[in-house]
Amino acid sequence: MITVSNPVIVLLHGPNLNLLGQREPHIYGSATLDDYVAVTRSAAEANGFTLDDFQTNHEGQLVDAIHAARTRAAAIIINPGAFTHYAWSIHDALAAFSGPVIEVHISNPNAREEWRHTSVVSPVATGTIVGLGIHGYELAVQAVARKLAP
Repeated sequence: MITVSNPVIVLLHGPNLNLLGQREPHIYGSATLDDYVAVTRSAAEANGFTLDDFQTNHEGQLVDAIHAARTRAAAIIINPGAFTHYAWSIHDALAAFSGPVIEVHISNPNAREEWRHTSVVSPVATGTIVGLGIHGYELAVQAVARKLAP
């Protein structure tokens, strides 16, 4: 694991999250992906971290980003989007990461369609935050800071 002397948090977003602010605003609100990244970056900096962010609609690219984080990041915050429910390759990649992993979802998947109720990411996440919108991302940074505190 990377030590807190190099405190980078990697923020990862999966498919369709690039459409935040446009896609189903009655579920996801009007905030854009840039808004989510800005709020998370501000929270990270307030807690002494640097934030690197990446969004992709491709599972393999997300796996590659997780692998790259193993050598440069203290923690991962991830909203895997639809990959949450079936992407075992993301599960396995996160299992190989030694720092805290916080799974975050804007909506509450458990209050939605039944197929969204299962997360293959949760078993390898340090914690999961759901249903709190943009505030969930701030809480994820706080959780990372507490987990990495001496």
